Amino acid sequence: MKTKRIESLILSALFAALMVVGALIRIPSPVVPFTLQLLFTMMAGLLLGGKRGAASVGVYIALGLLGLPVFAEGGGLSYALKPSFGYLIGFAAASYVTGVIGNKSLNPGYKRLLAANFIGLGIVYLFGMTYYYLISNFYLGNPIGLWPLFLHGFILTVPGDIVLCIFGAILGKRLIPIMRKDRM
Repeated sequence: MKTKRIESLILSALFAALMVVGALIRIPSPVVPFTLQLLFTMMAGLLLGGKRGAASVGVYIALGLLGLPVFAEGGGLSYALKPSFGYLIGFAAASYVTGVIGNKSLNPGYKRLLAANFIGLGIVYLFGMTYYYLISNFYLGNPIGLWPLFLHGFILTVPGDIVLCIFGAILGKRLIPIMRKDRM
């Protein structure tokens, strides 16, 4: 029993650390930087399950809000006022949903894994773009219209994220059986 709990804590910490690494690998884009965080968010959900995956993303977010420079553009409590913070919130929700959908089957196929990842991607963009719009227009006084937000916050960034969803499904298909075997 204790061994499983320790393993769970180690894996959750590992995925929080992978999200830090994913944030540091970034390609600049006009609205939000393109990073590998989405990949590690999806993998946390698929490999750890919904609750533990979301918890690992929550640990990552907490570390950043406590002041560690783990986010793509730094860290600290004031990061919650950045328009891109909504994407981070979306990562936690997406990790949970991806994990729940992906783990409904003991040996999920590519179709299920892709569906889980694409639904998770939709959640990230829903949270991210909504937060970006609201914080920019109603708090920061730096209004952004819906079309520029959709163009820069979705159209220009989603192609890379689609590739990450496919790559995540391929990795998940290979790694889920290994993770399950280790738990038995």
